[in-house]
Amino acid sequence: MAVFMILFFGPDLLASATTQHIDYSTLLTRVQAHQVRTVSVGSDGTITGTLTKGARFTTQAPLWALTTGDLASRLENDGVQVSAYQQSDTLRQLIVSLLPTLLFLGAAVWIGRRMQGGLTGGGSGGLGGLLRTKGRVTDAERPATRFTDVAGYEGIKQEIREVVDYLQRPDRYRRAGARGPRGVLLMGPPGTGKTLLARAVAGEARVPFFAMEGSAFVEMFVGLGASRVRDLFAQARQAAPAIIFVDEIDAIGGRRGVGAVAGHDEHEQTLNQLLAEMDGFSGDSSVVVLANTNRPEVLDPALLRPGRFDRQVQVPLPALADRERILYVHARDKCLATDVNLSKIARATPGFSGADLANLVNEAALRAARADRDELSAADFDQARDRLVLGQRDESSVLLPTEQRTVAVHESGHALVAALAPNADPVAKVTILPSGMALGVTHQLPEDERRLYNEAYLTDSLAVRLAGRAAELVVFGQASTGAGDDLAGATRLAVRMVREFGLSDRLGPVAYPVPSSTYLDAEAPDRPYAEATQRMVDHEVARLLRTAEQHAIDLLQRHRRALDELTGRLLEEETVDGQAVYEIAGRPATPTTLVPKEAS
Repeated sequence: MAVFMILFFGPDLLASATTQHIDYSTLLTRVQAHQVRTVSVGSDGTITGTLTKGARFTTQAPLWALTTGDLASRLENDGVQVSAYQQSDTLRQLIVSLLPTLLFLGAAVWIGRRMQGGLTGGGSGGLGGLLRTKGRVTDAERPATRFTDVAGYEGIKQEIREVVDYLQRPDRYRRAGARGPRGVLLMGPPGTGKTLLARAVAGEARVPFFAMEGSAFVEMFVGLGASRVRDLFAQARQAAPAIIFVDEIDAIGGRRGVGAVAGHDEHEQTLNQLLAEMDGFSGDSSVVVLANTNRPEVLDPALLRPGRFDRQVQVPLPALADRERILYVHARDKCLATDVNLSKIARATPGFSGADLANLVNEAALRAARADRDELSAADFDQARDRLVLGQRDESSVLLPTEQRTVAVHESGHALVAALAPNADPVAKVTILPSGMALGVTHQLPEDERRLYNEAYLTDSLAVRLAGRAAELVVFGQASTGAGDDLAGATRLAVRMVREFGLSDRLGPVAYPVPSSTYLDAEAPDRPYAEATQRMVDHEVARLLRTAEQHAIDLLQRHRRALDELTGRLLEEETVDGQAVYEIAGRPATPTTLVPKEAS
């Protein structure tokens, strides 16, 4: 660069240092005195020349002097040698012509150095960095999560603990002729703690733990995913015995040749490489693959066969006892008031995952903090549950008197039928305070964790869902739009009773389950039966709903006085406890429930 500057700008700088700058009037005076030898006139009016003594000078001529011929006549009369030249911006032309070449050469040198450093293993950039896996190695001594931090799921923890024990003491299993598992697949709904279990494995194991997301293998360049799989397993074998954890393995383990990814070379090459690494010619039992997914139905069958994922562990939504343990884990660093009963809260949260329960405890703590309290009360947990299930309570929402009475009648119908029906879940609370999209709510608290539902329970559930509309028909003689959600939920339940559970005399003991996601709420639009069958399904669904509604109407008509009393109580107090509902209905506070019949 220094040589370039000297060659191209040195002469001009030297000339500028030895050139005298004069004004146009001085030039005319020296021409008249015969002191000017040569003159060169530029296209922009710049005049340069030499004096008779050899000194150089430069000046700027005005425009009129060049156009009127005055300067030319004076120079000609004085015998000065005159020349002209076209002026150009040498620097700009030079930059425009050389800059692209310089940029190209610089980029070529930079890319060459990056590729050389990547291919030789130096640094994390370049082609080697692109091909290198993004797996994270977790030191076995550093993670703080242990199996004691995972509440419940004792059977699942025992299966995973056996894998860790096999890697730590393989001789113990070899003496018995046992072969350790190649892979363990955790399957379950979102939020059930699959990744938390993997972190607990990392904390309990005394072996290297490689963690990587399934999406990290997927790239736009064909072959990069397979290269990263090879690199990940190569690192694990060097540190063997080791555990590889792949989070959301369905990102790379989907069925080949099926669905939207059919024929996608990158996806299939990555999956093929994973299959070969887990149980191919280079199979190694000292490396165990731990993975999780909530979409097992999309995984390739070759990935699920024995020898690859030997153990497929179901991680379901926590049962009642597990929910109570999870609440204790999340509430152990909280200050709870004496009225907080975690067992009751666990009963009130059926269907909650571990993540939902953690969010429930945190929401209760936020409410206590907003009230400037250190203790979490039972009311905080109740309001937090309502917030998570129904939405934020709108204190500014004011109903018209007629609307408020309609809502009170509607919720009173739900609560009374639930209290009077022998198989319905007990009533815990009734309120007409708006929350989210709901104008009122009737809370039912299951006595036990149900896994089997008989026909009587499902029939009473339909009656309870339609009881709000039935109460409006009994009191006002007409229904309102407030029963829209109730009708939708009752219709979904009735459709499953007819189509999946075989609880229709007309359709018979047949089932037409619609293919859907195993753990995600996504149903397929196709139906595996004919139009004639659909007409029978529609007829039977309508029959079940009409029967349930008539049953609710009959109950409310026979207990009309209790319905009016509960409606007045709601209009006065806005929230009524379940104990008061049973007192008004004249039933014991803990109704007995029928034991489901045994099923083969």
